[in-house]
Amino acid sequence: MGRGTQHYMTRDERFLLEGMYMAGAGVTEIARKLGFCRQTIYNEIKRGLYTHRCDYWDEVRYSADKAQQIHDYNQTAKGRPLKIGNDHALANFLEKKMLGVQPNRKQDRRKRFSPSAALAAARAEGFTTSVCPSTLYSYIDKRVFLHITNKDLIEKGRVRRKGEKPERRTVHPALPSILDRPEAANRRIEAGHKEIDLVVGCANTKAATLTITDRKGREEMAFVLPDKRAASVRAVFDRLERKMGKQKFREEFRSITTDNGPEFLEYDLLTQSIYGGKRFEVYYCHSYSAWEKGTNENHNRLLRRFFPKGTDFTKVSQRQIQEAVDWMNNYPRKILGWKTPAAVGKGL
Repeated sequence: MGRGTQHYMTRDERFLLEGMYMAGAGVTEIARKLGFCRQTIYNEIKRGLYTHRCDYWDEVRYSADKAQQIHDYNQTAKGRPLKIGNDHALANFLEKKMLGVQPNRKQDRRKRFSPSAALAAARAEGFTTSVCPSTLYSYIDKRVFLHITNKDLIEKGRVRRKGEKPERRTVHPALPSILDRPEAANRRIEAGHKEIDLVVGCANTKAATLTITDRKGREEMAFVLPDKRAASVRAVFDRLERKMGKQKFREEFRSITTDNGPEFLEYDLLTQSIYGGKRFEVYYCHSYSAWEKGTNENHNRLLRRFFPKGTDFTKVSQRQIQEAVDWMNNYPRKILGWKTPAAVGKGL
């Protein structure tokens, strides 16, 4: 067919064929123009032929829409029409979301939606055609979409094998253990219980980014630090406490769960309020057990789309970090019933 790995004609090519056929072009000319063999063009014309009834005579014509419908029908595993049907607006919307196409029509691959998240965004936009995630994945496998393949999808998470148990290590003996964390935090029934971590930059640079994730609502905060020292981490919470005020801050930050990194181990100083007393409790994970604060780790993977390993954070502004955080907070989550963290945070 002269089209490399392409095995069938696309919708756009069918409309080109329709125009050329109506203009009287021959099969050889159409085949040369579209890059298919003559037999493929014969088969395609046969597939889309219909009789158009005029006032005084009948005329045989080719319909790209009819040919596409028959093609879609034949491509489905059980011989049924595509659930997405002729809802071209939905198909276009999903494709743009999964490719990361922004309102300015530029593609930003860092902002790609998973198929499930794209469907959730479509429902939020008011699309009524019902398609389940597994069906959408099937469409992608069968190349129903014009511009998207499995290679365009975001990275899939690692699935733990049946029977595989994460290894549990020890916690710092002098610090509060995650085993002592209150049930409100463990069961995610109360907002304000956070998980924190540092996203580090390239080797031989000091700057890093502090990430803060709410366990219940999944809202994200992130701040560029000049270095990875404990004092720089404390400075972020000091600024937030001063900006929010004592009461609001303590509602927003009820507890912190973190790892045993040296930047978090100055427990007494980290928990000390600028207004006096303790501003929150901190609970430490077992060593080498990042899965114990998995919500934050998953969010860090999202942030790494924008700032991959090797990023020099000395050259990254807080505005750039906040732009990424805003996108993350407006990304639909399955765990939230396909709401966004921003919507959950507002009680919507």
